Amino acid sequence: MIRVLVVDDDFMVARIHSGYVSRMPGFQVVAVAHNGADALAAVAEQRPDLVLLDIYLPDMSGLEVLKQLHDVDVLMISAARDVSTVKEAMRGGAVNYLIKPFTAAALTERLQQYADTRRRLTAIGPEARQDDVDRLFGSPTTTAPMPKGLSAATCALVADTLREAGRDLSATETAQLTGLSRVSVRRYLEYLCAAGQAELRPRYGTAGRPEHRYRWLG
Repeated sequence: MIRVLVVDDDFMVARIHSGYVSRMPGFQVVAVAHNGADALAAVAEQRPDLVLLDIYLPDMSGLEVLKQLHDVDVLMISAARDVSTVKEAMRGGAVNYLIKPFTAAALTERLQQYADTRRRLTAIGPEARQDDVDRLFGSPTTTAPMPKGLSAATCALVADTLREAGRDLSATETAQLTGLSRVSVRRYLEYLCAAGQAELRPRYGTAGRPEHRYRWLG
């Protein structure tokens, strides 16, 4: 569960944003603050994972609050659209910046991106490869060459099946959906992981080896 602190000087806006967050699976609003001092106190007390931080606060700028925050991720939410403010937010370590007014879908997309990034970091393990870092930072990566014996058309079928599933799949499940053999599907899934288009997500059961499941990244 991703713990979220909502900070906005407008009580109604803070309530709306909290509602958006609460409806997102895997997210929980742990506190709401309406000024900078209360925001800093809430972070110290609640230890949230993510702060939705407004810039125009009554006692101090949200950018000043950002500078004082440590060990917490911050998504800036503000009507401020001048480039200097956006640059300062980036330099302060904000993970994203959303300009008011915005739709529920826009916030949902940012929250999903944040959750996906956290999952990728967890899946990487103790050490990251360069291609892992490139995917996290959105840098272009070189597509892994397709191994001999794999077909581009069949690979597209497996990729489309994984993407349209909207959840992780095992090789067996993917084989059933595509009509291919499990062994063949496993090779394509491994290729998609190497190309950065899918990720391996082990699922641990009550006994035996973990089940290998695959999730589309795009």
